[in-house]
Amino acid sequence: MSLRHRRAGGVIATAVLLTGLVAAPASAAAPSTPVTRAALDPALTAGRGADVPFLEQEAERAVTSGTVIGPGRDAYTLPAEASGRSAVSLAPGQWVEFTLPRAANAITVRYSIPDAPGGGGITAPLGVTVNGRDARTMTLTSEYSWLYNQYPFTNDPGAELLHPDWWITECGCVPAETTPTPVISKPFRPSHFYDEQRLLLGRGYQAGDRVRLTASAAASWTVIDLLDSEMVGAPRVLLKAANVLAFGADPTGRRDAAPAIERAIRFARVARVPVYLPPGTYQVNRHIIVDDVTIEGAGNWYTIVKGRSVALETPAPDGSTHTGVGFYGQNSRHVRLAHFAIEGDVRERIDKDQVNGVGGAMSDSVIEGLHIRHTKVGLWFDGPMTRTRILGNIIVDQIADGLNFHIGVTDSVVSNNVVRNSGDDGLAMWSETAANARNTFDRNTVQTPVLANGIAIYGGTDNTVSRNLIADPIREGSALHAGSRFGALPFAGVLHFTDNTTVRAGTFELNWKVGLGALWIYALESSISSGISADGNHFLDSTYNAIMLVSDWPVKDLYSISNVRVTRTRVDGTGTSVLSARAAGSVYLSDVDARNVGAVGVNNCGSFGFTPAGSEFALTDGGGNDGGWLAAWMLPNTITCDDRPPVVAPPAPSPWG
Repeated sequence: MSLRHRRAGGVIATAVLLTGLVAAPASAAAPSTPVTRAALDPALTAGRGADVPFLEQEAERAVTSGTVIGPGRDAYTLPAEASGRSAVSLAPGQWVEFTLPRAANAITVRYSIPDAPGGGGITAPLGVTVNGRDARTMTLTSEYSWLYNQYPFTNDPGAELLHPDWWITECGCVPAETTPTPVISKPFRPSHFYDEQRLLLGRGYQAGDRVRLTASAAASWTVIDLLDSEMVGAPRVLLKAANVLAFGADPTGRRDAAPAIERAIRFARVARVPVYLPPGTYQVNRHIIVDDVTIEGAGNWYTIVKGRSVALETPAPDGSTHTGVGFYGQNSRHVRLAHFAIEGDVRERIDKDQVNGVGGAMSDSVIEGLHIRHTKVGLWFDGPMTRTRILGNIIVDQIADGLNFHIGVTDSVVSNNVVRNSGDDGLAMWSETAANARNTFDRNTVQTPVLANGIAIYGGTDNTVSRNLIADPIREGSALHAGSRFGALPFAGVLHFTDNTTVRAGTFELNWKVGLGALWIYALESSISSGISADGNHFLDSTYNAIMLVSDWPVKDLYSISNVRVTRTRVDGTGTSVLSARAAGSVYLSDVDARNVGAVGVNNCGSFGFTPAGSEFALTDGGGNDGGWLAAWMLPNTITCDDRPPVVAPPAPSPWG
C-alpha cells in the first residue's frame, strides 16, 4: 500500500526500455531452458511458496535471436519489473524459443509492448509455433499497463505533475514552491509495464518440444519476460447443479449474463445445489451478490466471467464512480467460488471504486482455483468476517493490491496462491478501525509487486506470515513489511514471520534516499512493541540490507521498535548490511547466519541522537550468529551509522553448505 503513490509505440517507451539494455544477444544460450521458481534454482525455495501446476522458464535463459535486457533494479525501467530483473527484447521478426521441460498443452507468456504515444495502449500479435509448425497467434495488449506520474497515477504520458505541491527526489524540491520552476522530464515515472496472456495450444506436446515466440511488426519492440507451461486437464462437469445455460446465460460473451447467473443463484439456494458455469465466456458488468451459495466453473482455463468498466451516472453510496465485474458478499456466509476466471477492464486507479474481482464480507467461505486479472484488487475484503479460506488462486496484473484483509478479518487463511504484477501490496492485512486477528498467509508466491510490498501487515493481533516466497519488489516497499501506518490499530500479541524466502528484495526509498530491507519494520504512527518473531526466514540476494527497523524522522523521538526476535535465519547476499536500525528500540538475534555481506554487518543509527552512551537501539546476541557479521564490539549499542554506503552486488544465491 502506498499513499503516494493504438499503433506501434514510439520514442517514449523505447527510451525506457534502453535504460536497462546491458547484455549482448543471447543466441548462443543452451538449447534446454532451465526451470526456475522466481528466477531461482527451485532447490533454493523448496517447501516455500505456492505449489502450482505450471513450470516457469525465464526468457533470458532461453535461446533467442533478440537481446537480453538487464539485470537491473532501478525503478521505472523494464528490467527492474521483470522476474529475476532481466528479460529479452525482440525487434519485429525476432524470436525467443523455450524447450518444454515436461508435457504441456497450455502456456502463459509475461510480456511488455509499448504504450501508444498519447497513452491508452496498443495491441500486437505474437506468433507461437511448436517445433516450427502448428502456428497460432496470441494477441498482446498494453491497454492495461503503462501508468505514469504520482499517486494515484495516470494513463497520460504527457501529463504534468499530479501533485506539484509534493516534494520529489528528481529535483530535491517541492516544484510548486521552487523558483525558477524545475523542468521535469516526461513521461514522469513510467511503470507497470508488463501483462500476461494465456493460450491453450489445442493439443498436448512432449518434454523437449520447442515453443517459439516471434514478435510482429505491429509493435516496435516486444519484451518477453517468462513462459509458464502446464498440462491443463479436461473441463470439469457438474451434472447435479443449476447450470446457468438453463437460465439463459450466453456463453459467447456477446450478451449480458448477469441476470441469468442471478436466476441460477436464486434457484440453487432453494434447491441446495451448486451453480455451474460451463465452458464459455460470460459477460458481467456489475457485482454479483453471493450468500449461502456455491458457484463453480469448468476450470479457470475454460470458464471466464468477463466485464467492462461502466461509469456510473451518479456515484454509489460507497463513493464508487465506476462498476465492473465482481463477486461480492454482503455480510455473507457459506460462499464457495471455485474454478473459473474473472477478467476485468480496470485501466486506471480510482481508490473509491469497488471494481475488485472478489469483495465485501464473506464468513465461513472458500475461494479457490480462480484466475483473476485486470481488476483493481483481486480480492478485497471489508470485514468483519471470519473463518474464510483463500486457496490456490492466481491473481495477476492488478492496478492495486492482489489481496487485502481490511478491517476485522479473523481466523482466516490465504494459502497456495500466486500473485504476480500487482500495482500495490501483493498480500496485505490492514487493521483500520478493527483488528485483523489470528489470520495466516501461508505458502503463497508473490512476484514483482510494482509498488509497495510483497506481503504487508498493518497492525493487528497474532497474525502469521509463513512459508511464502516473495521476489522482486520494485519500489517504495519490500518483500515482508510490518508497519504502524495508514491509520491502522497498534499491533497486539505477536506477529510471526516464519520460514519465508525473499529474493532480490529491498527497494530504494525515493523520499529518504535510503535502501530498504527485505524485512522492513516501520514505526510511523505508533511504537511497535507487542512482539515480532522473525524465525527461519531466508533472505537471498537482498538489494540493500536484509532487515531494516525504522521510525520516520519527524517521529523518531516519539516511536520505537522493540521486542523483536530474529532467529534461525539465513542471509545469502546483501548489497549493504545484514541489519539496519534507524529507530530507538531493541532486537534479539540468535542463529542468524550471513555470507556475502556488502557493508558493515550492522548499520546502527538508532534515533540519530549520537550520544556518548551510544545508539538508542540495542542488540542482544543470543549466540550462533555465524559469518562474522555481528562482532562483539558492536554490542550492545555501538554507533555504526552509515546510511548510504556503496552497494556491493553479491554473487547469486547458492545452496547452503
